[in-house]
Amino acid sequence: MGGYKPTGRHREKVLTAAAVRNLGPGFHGDGGNLYLKVDKSGARRWIVRLNVQGTRHDIGLGSAALVSLVEAREQAVQHRKLARAGEDPLAARRRSNAIPSFEEAARQVHAHNEGAWRNDKHRKQWLSTMETYVFPYIGNRSVGAVSSADLLLVLDPIWTTKNATAQRVKQRLGMVLKWAIAREFRSDNPAEVVQQALTKQDRSNVKRMLALPYGEVAKAIEKISASKASDVTKLAIQFLVHTACRSGEVRGALWSEIDFARMVWTIPPSRMKTKRQHRVPLTPAVLAILERAKAFRQNDSDLVFPSLTGKPLSDNTLSKLMRELAIAAVPHGFRSSFRDWAGEATHHPREVIEFVLAHVINDKAEAAYARSDLFEKRRGIMLDWSVFLATPQKTPNEINA
Repeated sequence: MGGYKPTGRHREKVLTAAAVRNLGPGFHGDGGNLYLKVDKSGARRWIVRLNVQGTRHDIGLGSAALVSLVEAREQAVQHRKLARAGEDPLAARRRSNAIPSFEEAARQVHAHNEGAWRNDKHRKQWLSTMETYVFPYIGNRSVGAVSSADLLLVLDPIWTTKNATAQRVKQRLGMVLKWAIAREFRSDNPAEVVQQALTKQDRSNVKRMLALPYGEVAKAIEKISASKASDVTKLAIQFLVHTACRSGEVRGALWSEIDFARMVWTIPPSRMKTKRQHRVPLTPAVLAILERAKAFRQNDSDLVFPSLTGKPLSDNTLSKLMRELAIAAVPHGFRSSFRDWAGEATHHPREVIEFVLAHVINDKAEAAYARSDLFEKRRGIMLDWSVFLATPQKTPNEINA
């Protein structure tokens, strides 16, 4: 072994750039476990020699023609730190080499969750927003190296002009980074801190989902019932209003989920936003709607409210009818109408009302004690709601007339 030989046991940075270029064949120490190996052919490469968990490892750092003396020293320091912490630098390097790009990671996340998402539209939009707003900027970066500055590069241009889209993009960025953390490709999630650096939004003019005052819901049902829409569409909206369920839950309702004897509709987790089974108490008014719907039952379909093609009604079918009838609400808005009525016009407990709407309890302590779905109490509130909907309500103009 020829070349520079340290005279002091702890000497470091022995080599110079000139020496790296001119030294003859041999194993030349720089100190700090770093060596320059020169072959007889003249090829030069860096090696860091470490003891990892009782075993000696010679780890190559690359050709001296590509890796400078300064860079080799920096890499040697990082490897020594890993070895001192009890980690295997070779294993760490293998993990580093296996870290996918952000685009590769995002596509893996999309493929992994594809079967869990509720509808095809959401699946397509998830990937489409990535392809439009994210991949052109940071798609090629390692998912382990993406920083808060990278996320700002993506979000800043659309944060004020397309805020709803930007919010969804931010949530999806965080989802990919959480996936990377779970696979030990990184240890932090910059999506959780980037909010502070984004422009604060003025939420005062944000349009909420259109909903009717609860006193106008009964007249809206009358208008829908008297319209020229298909009977199935009209019955679906009536069912939606009386049960206070979401549009997708109603449009996907199956006869096999209905228990007429026990007066209960059991929605499976796969069709619930919360991914939890939800039992809906059925009132006599709702059962009457279902009896009328039986006339439109198709032999080859289990759907309660099938379209003419035999597929579930589209959400746009319900929304379009309400627009055509100049009803100032969207189908989902009837849930808000129910919530306002229950909170303002009844004495039913808040937790019962929230269970009717199948809302998740955010308070962990409260959720820990919520072992019942309060079904019988919910039956009482739904009976009151059906009675309210069957009772003629005067509008403010009629009251003041």
